[in-house]
Amino acid sequence: MGTSAKVLAPADVRRLEAFARRGRLPARNQAIINLSFMAGLRACEIAGLDWSMVVTARHCIGDAVVISNDIAKNGRGRRVPMHPKLRDALSKLHVVHGRPIIGPVVQSQRGGHMTPRSIVNWFKVYYRALGLNGCSSHSGRRTFITRSARLVAKVGGSLRDVQELAGHSSLTTTERYIEGNRDAQRKLVRML
Repeated sequence: MGTSAKVLAPADVRRLEAFARRGRLPARNQAIINLSFMAGLRACEIAGLDWSMVVTARHCIGDAVVISNDIAKNGRGRRVPMHPKLRDALSKLHVVHGRPIIGPVVQSQRGGHMTPRSIVNWFKVYYRALGLNGCSSHSGRRTFITRSARLVAKVGGSLRDVQELAGHSSLTTTERYIEGNRDAQRKLVRML
């Protein structure tokens, strides 16, 4: 499942982004990648995301992604602050779609919401094409959670903050997503 999905190195995320820019629907593809890696959304949340969850009353991209209870796993909606890269990707996609205030953010070829299965398959095709073995649609989410956990102390936060961003009901669930770092562990022990 998701906790076994590979965490990607920044260079691999850049390769994924570059590959997606060369394909069909580059604005949509960049939004999918950034919703996964910069907001930690699940495939079902990416598929169900509506413009009303990211656009302000002034028809601009807001300062957070608001995942409603009806698209979140176990009805655990949440707000995820908007990363600048995600804002840029959503702004470009918003223009491509004609600046809507409602409707699917990530559209299928027929103009409706993509299905969660389609999002899973989209990632599978891209990872396979790049030779990124062990990756799945959950790799972006796991990368987001791992990177957040490593940085949270620098901003005065705690793992509870990462748990809330992930939308997990239990801190132990969040902990299972975090990949360890042997180099950091060696440095930590040397500091004792």
